[in-house]
Formats: sequence, C-alpha cells, structure tokens
Amino acid sequence: MPGETEPDGVADAKDDARTGASDASDSTDTATLSPSDRVIPTWTEPLARAGSAPIGGPLGVHAVIGRHWFWTPLRVALLIAVIGLTIGWFGKAACVQQYYNEDAKQLELDWRSNRPFTAMCYSDIIPLYSAEQLDKGGFPYKTSWYDDAGKPTQHERWMEYPVLTGLFQWVNAKLTDGWLKIADSGWLPTGLAVTVFFDISAFWLALAWLVTIWAVTRTARRRPWDAVLIAASPLVLVHAFTNFDTLATACAATALLAWARQRPLLAGVLLGIGGAAKLYPLFLLGALLVLCLRAGKMRAFTTTAVAAVVTWAAVNLPIALLYPRGWWEFFHRNSLRGADPDSLYNVVAQFTGWQGFDGPLPFGQTPAVLNTVTAVLFLACCAGVAFVALHAPTRPRVAQLAFLVVAAFLLTNKVWSPQYSLWLVPLAVLALPRWRLLLAWMTIDALVWAPRMMFYLGDDKKGLPIDWFLSFVVLRDLAVVALCVLIIYEIYHPARDLLRHNGDDDPAGGVLDGAPDKVVLGGRRREKVAIPEPV
Repeated sequence: MPGETEPDGVADAKDDARTGASDASDSTDTATLSPSDRVIPTWTEPLARAGSAPIGGPLGVHAVIGRHWFWTPLRVALLIAVIGLTIGWFGKAACVQQYYNEDAKQLELDWRSNRPFTAMCYSDIIPLYSAEQLDKGGFPYKTSWYDDAGKPTQHERWMEYPVLTGLFQWVNAKLTDGWLKIADSGWLPTGLAVTVFFDISAFWLALAWLVTIWAVTRTARRRPWDAVLIAASPLVLVHAFTNFDTLATACAATALLAWARQRPLLAGVLLGIGGAAKLYPLFLLGALLVLCLRAGKMRAFTTTAVAAVVTWAAVNLPIALLYPRGWWEFFHRNSLRGADPDSLYNVVAQFTGWQGFDGPLPFGQTPAVLNTVTAVLFLACCAGVAFVALHAPTRPRVAQLAFLVVAAFLLTNKVWSPQYSLWLVPLAVLALPRWRLLLAWMTIDALVWAPRMMFYLGDDKKGLPIDWFLSFVVLRDLAVVALCVLIIYEIYHPARDLLRHNGDDDPAGGVLDGAPDKVVLGGRRREKVAIPEPV
C-alpha cells in the first residue's frame, strides 16, 4: 500500500539484486552466476516494474530464479527480438509488393504513387539490387557501369560499399538466382527477383541482430535483462532492414564479448571483419588504446590491434589487388559526398542560409574543406575522450568510451544515415543501462523517419517542409549529446554507474577488469567506488 514500508525480506532481496551478493558463487560469468547474482529489473527499473503489471507484477521475494528448463533472459530477449524483427519486416514489405503492368505485360515493383515515402517503407536494399547491377550477375568491384548516361553528369560507377558488405549483396544475389531457378520447377514460392533478394538479405540481417543480442547478453553478465532494450528497440522496428548495418553491429558486439572473455586475438579478428563491412567497429580500437595505456595492458591492445589490421587487410587486399578502382570506389564516393540532409552542417545551412564550408560546388568536385573540418572535429572529440579516460579518478569502462567515440563520429560526420543509429544501441545498453532514458532516446531517433519520408515526398505531393525533418534531427542529436554528458558524469562519479553497483569494475573490461592504473593524468589514484544504499 502507498506509504507502507517494505518488508525486510523485500529490502534484503533488493539489496542482493543491486549488489550481486551471493553465497553460492563468486563467479562473474553468466553461465555460472547464481540467481541472486542477477539484477532483477522489476525491482530496480521503474519501467520494468510498471511493465510487469499485466503479468502479475514485480518478481516475488520467494520466487525461484534461474531454474526454468527453457526460458532464460537470453531466450526471452531473442523471442522479443524475433517479434520486433518480424514487425520491422512487415514495415518494409509494402515496398516489395508487385503489380502487373498491362502496358509492359510483366510484373513490376509497385512503387507507384510514391509508395516508399507514403508508406514509409523505404529500404536501400531494394533499389540497390538494380542500382549496384546485382541483377546483371557481374562481380562487385570488377563490374562498372555509367550513371546519368548521355547527360553532362555522366560518370562511371562501381560497387560503393566496403568489401564484405559488397560481397554480402553479391552472394544474396546469387542465392536469389538459385531460388528462382528452383521456384520455376514449382518447389518454392516465387516472385520478382528483387523481392526474393530483399527477403534473403533480411533473413541474414535479422540473424546478425540476434547475434548482437546474444553477445551483449553474455557481456553484460549480471544484467542479462538489459538485452531486452536491444530486442525491443524502436530503432530496430524501423531500421533493421533499411541497410546492411546489423552485420557490423554483430561483429562489434561479439568483439566486445571476446575482449571481455580475455581473448584479445579473437576480438581483433572480429573488429577487422566488422571494419571490412562498415568502418565503425575499428573505432573501438581507440577506446581500447587509451584504457590499456592507463592500465599498462598494452600487450593485449597490441594483439587486438594487429589482429584487426591484419584481418581487415586479408579481406580487402585480394579485391584491392585484383580490382583497385572498384575497391577504391567506397572511399572515393565518400570523399565526394557533401553534407547530407541529416548532418548538423546541413541543419545550420538550412536554418541560417549559410553556403557551407566549400560553397556551391560543381558536380564531381570534392568538398575538401568540409572533409577536413569533419576529420579535425572527430579527432578533437577523440582527444577529449582520451583525456577523460586518462584523467577520471576511476578508469572508465570499455563500453562507456566505445559509445563516446562512436557518438562523436556520428555527431561530427557529414553523413548520418538513419540506420547508423543502430551502431549506438548495443553500446548504449552496455554503457548506460537506464531503461527509461534509453527508450526515450531510441523513440526520438526512430521518429525521425516519419518527417524524413514526408520531406522526401515533397511539398508538391503534400509532404512536409524540411523544417520538420531538421527539427527532429536536432532533437535526436541533443538526445545523443545528453547521453554522452551523462556517461561522462558517471565516469567522474562512478558511484552513479549502475554497472558498478554489483561490485564489478568493468564487466566488458577483460584484462582491464580490476587492473591497477599505471598512467593517470594529474597523478590521481584509483578511486574506490562507493555503492549507494538501496532505495
């Protein structure tokens, strides 16, 4: 009842849930933790406590935990993820509908009446099937073509994605060809090739997101239920199948798990693979560098860094040697890009009338000043993160610094494609597992999609003006900045860090977990974390 004090049993149980106290086991591995070592979200998270009401309310004091023959936090999270990914697939399915074109006498993709924007189902995967010439059967990076043929802007093109992502698309195109051949014999359902290509790609991308959840659950150790935030993230509902980014999140998350299990070589291999799919997993090396420098664990970092570079080179080198121009296209295209609509540079330009750092540029000219500014700003942010890592009284956790580095890249970069926000989701859950706060940020970020689609629709087709879209972009950026500020606050006030309430130092730290400091700016000593009393 309101106003009543909690029974002693509940208070003791909450204390155990917060501190991870256990007489049965001192192990910190998820597989060997005793039930009382787990953090119970319905006791510690107001959002989870309120959400448990329809199924009987918070966990009881005398409930038996961890004994169910099947349902574990990981399996519950995976089930929720499957439901969320299914919803996400249906959200994109409107864009792979087909119709019979009476004039052409053939089935075609039904993008009439601006369906991708009015139905908000747009996915890069669908147009890339033909735009990257995957439907022609050519090998990526070897095959080239001309865009805008016959126009003044005609230019030669190759596959514009990093090697593993390009090969991923090519393999799925080949699987599509095989599927259609079998379907012609009546053994499989059939449809347009692009529809089959999208579905095959979506299957692998969904599997990669499930791997991401598995890795985060294992890395979080005492807080496996935090993975529910990844499974039920609004960003997954909108962007799991917008592009191919879940491949990189799976590599980054499994690399963090390998590092947490003190397997730096494997961590480096996974980061190298992730970097060959999307560049951002390699940014995690920066976080590991400064933390290992502070703890005097440079041998482990060197192993990881060398493994990452060698793996990345092993994947890229064959393509770079055989098809150097095609391999270089990813870097070439990114250097040519101007400030995308969702970048802070475009926000400032649209609201102020500013012409940009380079001013109006003719087609095909590189925005050299913009490229330099974005690089300098990112490096300056990285230097700031390094200062925090070496100056804070208590060494930050790996996930905290990883989130700060990736967020700094997105905020300072000239491109923030909507699906890039998926990069932050697993890092945010490991760095700042505050459910209401993270859900609020992910909801804001996901909602950017609606005004984006309405802006792309155009005013002449009853779309929204650009101001609505840019306003949501600013809200998203402010939300990410707020998360960064809170993470830095918790770095300097470790007693506020929920991950340290269990008596742990850094669950994802691997060789860093519990290690003494060797290099600290200002000569500060490692601060003992004071765990607050349960409320």
